[in-house]
Amino acid sequence: MDGATILRSPSSAVGDYLKAIWEAADDGVSSTKDVADRLSLSKASVTKMFVRLREMGLVEYQPYRGASLTEDGLWEALRLVRRHRLIETFLLEELGYSWEDVHEEAEHLEHAVSDRFTERLAELLGHPDHDPHGDPIPAIDGTLEPDGSFPLSAAAVGQRVRIARVGHEDATLLTYLGERGLVPGRMLTVEEVRVLDGVVTVEDETGDTFALGEPLAGELFVQGASQDNAE
Repeated sequence: MDGATILRSPSSAVGDYLKAIWEAADDGVSSTKDVADRLSLSKASVTKMFVRLREMGLVEYQPYRGASLTEDGLWEALRLVRRHRLIETFLLEELGYSWEDVHEEAEHLEHAVSDRFTERLAELLGHPDHDPHGDPIPAIDGTLEPDGSFPLSAAAVGQRVRIARVGHEDATLLTYLGERGLVPGRMLTVEEVRVLDGVVTVEDETGDTFALGEPLAGELFVQGASQDNAE
């Protein structure tokens, strides 16, 4: 599908909503509350925008159920996600930003650049597959391959895993993880899982151990070592 036939330059508000709906979707549907929390807005404001997006043909919306992206809405959301993640990668690799700072900067820049600029970035960076936080970058045709990752909190004792991505952009959380080297690519062995309080203890390849509670253990997404080797 040609994105130019939908919205040549979606407003920043429309784009932010489409991304938030895509990010918050559970079985394809995003609740008003989830989107409101993600965008720090009132539920009333989100409801009004859901109605507007439905009129634009970008979402299907049912009161008290939530919104789901139409084919056109999904195209626009993934186009912005691609732009955002490429900008994050550029800021880190070319401008020396730290990984905890790139998200907020990319949020501002993604609405100020064109598709042409985005693709020049992709060329400059060598068409990366993942952003600095390990999130996959959608292809130019809007496809996004699943990475098969799962939360560290769901790993089994004794399992060897590789950190695939961090599921949260909070700068404080990213700083904490970065200072300890708990970044995409790091290999860990699960030493203990405490079900009652959600604490997961892991050991890295140097023998250092880390006890990670919520939300950390739920925001670190990992892949099994056998899956990593198969790739």
